[in-house]
Amino acid sequence: MYPVSYEADFDEHQSRLRTFFRLIIAIPWLIVATIYGIGAQIAAVIAWFAIVFTGRYPEGLHNFNVGYLRMITRVNGFTYLLNDEWPPFNGEEDGNYPIRLEAAAPLPEYSRMKTLFRLIVGIPVMILAWVQSLILGVCHLIGWFILLFTGKLPAGLFNPMRSASAYLSRAGAYFLLLTEDWPPFNLEDEPALASGRLQQESTTTQG
Repeated sequence: MYPVSYEADFDEHQSRLRTFFRLIIAIPWLIVATIYGIGAQIAAVIAWFAIVFTGRYPEGLHNFNVGYLRMITRVNGFTYLLNDEWPPFNGEEDGNYPIRLEAAAPLPEYSRMKTLFRLIVGIPVMILAWVQSLILGVCHLIGWFILLFTGKLPAGLFNPMRSASAYLSRAGAYFLLLTEDWPPFNLEDEPALASGRLQQESTTTQG
């Protein structure tokens, strides 16, 4: 089981008005996330030195970066139309929000060598993250037009957007030193596929 889990509930019906102005109304969250991200990068640099010299990730820094990763994951999900609910302005756990990210507790000891050469060893992760960003951007653009005209997001677009978002979140965790392992290319531990949700909802409606 990968130490960073990602879940996203399928939100088929979304507000056309919020969709049209999504990139504008998301600005306050993006500003807060940017400031939070600067703090997370500083925390990751401090953690890098701590791990290289001691083999341990200070718990306070670990929790701070998990909070940032949780917030930016929800903000990106809202910005890129994975869901239509206002994200909270913090990185606290919220099991009721449609996008959820969790990370395992710090390891008792980390590999100093893997940490020391993280940016070099992580080059394949950077490349895959770029590919996933491209997929997410293309699907977001197509989904934006479809939502404007129909008010519905097709599951066929949601699924690749969700997979791309999951990879990007896990890649972020990798470079924040929250995990030593390369992120998996596919989703793991998902509660249900969007297509399964749609089928269940359709069956319920017909009944």
